[in-house]
This record gives sequence, structure tokens and C-alpha cells, in this order.
Amino acid sequence: MKDVIRIEGGRKLNGTVRVSGAKNATVALIPASILASGPVTIVGVPNISDVKSLSTILQELKVDVIQKGEDHLVIDPTHMENITLDHPAVTKLRASYYFMGALLGKYKKVKIRMSGGCYLGPRPIDLHLKGFEALGATVKYEQGYYTLEAKELVGTKIFLDFASVGATINILMAAVFAKGRTTIENAAKEPEIIDVVTLLNKMGAKIRGAGTNVITIDGVTELSGCFHEIIPDRIEAGTFIIIAAAAAEHMVVENIIPQHLEALLSKLQEMDVDMDVQVDRVTIRGGRQLKAIDVKTLPYPGLATDLQAPLTTLMTQAYGESTVTETIYPQRFKHCDELGKMGARIDVNMPSAVIHGPTKLYGVDVTATDLRCGASLVIAGLIGDGITTIDEVYHIDRGYDNLDGKLKNLGANIWRDQIEE
Repeated sequence: MKDVIRIEGGRKLNGTVRVSGAKNATVALIPASILASGPVTIVGVPNISDVKSLSTILQELKVDVIQKGEDHLVIDPTHMENITLDHPAVTKLRASYYFMGALLGKYKKVKIRMSGGCYLGPRPIDLHLKGFEALGATVKYEQGYYTLEAKELVGTKIFLDFASVGATINILMAAVFAKGRTTIENAAKEPEIIDVVTLLNKMGAKIRGAGTNVITIDGVTELSGCFHEIIPDRIEAGTFIIIAAAAAEHMVVENIIPQHLEALLSKLQEMDVDMDVQVDRVTIRGGRQLKAIDVKTLPYPGLATDLQAPLTTLMTQAYGESTVTETIYPQRFKHCDELGKMGARIDVNMPSAVIHGPTKLYGVDVTATDLRCGASLVIAGLIGDGITTIDEVYHIDRGYDNLDGKLKNLGANIWRDQIEE
């Protein structure tokens, strides 16, 4: 048996929703914690399946993981062992590649099976591996396993061909214990990187320049435990703001950092969404006629690729022709096929799509092909006529903390059923 999410559309949402800690920061902060010699306490950990998978991997490494309250995680690597990582949780979860950088940094050796996650087209880890090699590691790939080894890691200059978040964080973690200074040029600038650097610096690392395109790391010999609170999830915040623009009468999205959402908020203003942005919240009122817009996904501070699919659903309700251009994952348009089943009129010509609006959406059976496709279908279900049934909802549970529960509290008629696999 497996879960499906069902939504009866057409109910206006009202109330306040609180955004959880950032998924994309959490999945890097947890592996980064093992670089410490003592316990690390992380607060604001979202209740998502990716966190459960990472906890399983930590337990394989003999790291103690203690859940305290709803969102506190204590990670204690005191009795850690550097074993081969081949547990199914490793291959299921793309972010398990962060253990490459962390274990290489700490032990100078790591053997790991290749990681999985949502399929969004090719996402090679060659930038990560080039970075490790530049620090002095040898990389072997045999029978599905990567083995990385170094006698010692030595600081150097590393230029990233593409400002990759994963490569920036992974190289950072490997470089923390390297001899001398490492400089990462064309580093990614995402807020989640700043959050990981904040944690590492609290632990005793010497890292400067996070949030700019040049990060310098001066190697240290030891890191200690610390206490850290995760930043709010800008993608969850953006998703709820888009949900409010599509389906709310009056809704407040709280625990946000507006600066992290500037690209989205300016596009929604262009669409004529009625909203007030405050220090840590956005208030959205429905009822206005939405205008078509053109958007292009870009590395931060541009519009996040993870908000492209939810925004596409909102565009089906705007007057005129909207265009989406996807520059990060050019194949990320599977949600358009599913929205088409619900009545959306979208012409996909990768890496762009033209959305003709407004169109009436109808509840049918659809499939969440990945995490953000799942979010776009939930929004479509909220505004569609009749009942929408979403299959493969484990994708949604990977990245959204209690999405259906939060929507219920806002007045949505959303529930789970079990069906035969």
C-alpha cells in the first residue's frame, strides 16, 4: 500500500502559516556536523523524509542522533567510525554526497555508493570531484562506488566552472582541515551556503566570504560541538506565498527572510498580487485579476529553479501568455504534462514553456514526478474543480514539512488515502 494525497478544490484559504527550517540547508548541516569532535545541536530541523534518511546514514557511521522535541536534533560524532557507505538511504538521497566532503576532510578517506534523489536531468558531481582532486585527493570509481583518498589535503585555489551549491559546500567541508588556505572562486552565493559556513565557523572553522563569489578557508586542526538554528526555508516560503496568491482570501506567511525571496516577490508584484511584505512575514489578499509575466530561473539571487514549477501553476490563472525559461535544469518541465491533464494549456519547448491563461483546472489523477512538481500539483488541486488525486507523494514528503497539515489549518479540504501499489 502507498499514500496518495486527495484535494477537493475551490475552497478559499485563510489564516497564518509558519515556515519550517530550510531543507536545502538542513541536508548539508547534518553531514557538516560530523566534522566536530563533540555534540552539535541543530534547532529548526524540518520533519521531512530526507532528514530521516540522513539520520539513518549517521547511525550507520556510529554517530549518536538524538531527537529532542519537535525540531531539535543532537548529533554526537564522539564514537564515529568511517565505514563504507552503501546503505539504501545513501542511494535514495542525493544530498548524501555531502558525506564525501565531510568524511574526506575528517578521515582523508571515504568510500560511498553514488547518491540518488529527484531526477531533474543530468546533475554530474564532476565539479565536486575536481575540487577534491585539487586539494590532493585521488578519486576512483568502481562498480558503483566512489573511493576518495589523500595522504594529506593541502589548500589551493579552486575555480568552479559553474556556481554549484553542492560543489561549493562539499569543497568547503573537505577544505576545513586542509593545510593552509583554500580559495573557492565562482562560489555559489545561496543563503543555505551562508548557513553552513555559520555552523562551521561556530565550530571553530576559519571561513570568510560566504554569500560572495569568493570564499576563503584557512585550515584548522580541530572543530568542536556547538548550537545552531537553521534559517527558514525560502522555497517552502515561496511555495506558500504562491499558494496564497492562487487560492487565498487573506493569508499570512510567517518566519521568512524577505531578502531571500526578492526575485519571487518582485515577479508577483508584476503579476499584480495584492501583498504586504514585512520584516519576517508576507500578508497576501486574493481577489485581483493576475497579469501574465515572463520569468527566467537563475542562480541566487535570481529566481530559484525550485519555485519554477509552483509558479507555472499560478501562471495558468493569469491573463495573457506567460513564459518560463529554465536555465538551471533545462529538462525540468515534467509538471507541465501533469498540469496539462488538469486542463492547463502549456507549450513546452525546452528550455522554455509558454503558459496560456487563464484556464480552468479540473481535478483528475496526476503523479508527482519530483518534489517541486508535487508542490505545483497541490496548488493546482487547491484551485481546480472537483477532486485531484496525487500519486508518488513520497517526493513531496522529502522536502515539505507537514504540507497537508499546514494546508488543512488554512481551510483546505486535503487528506491522504492508501491505495494498492
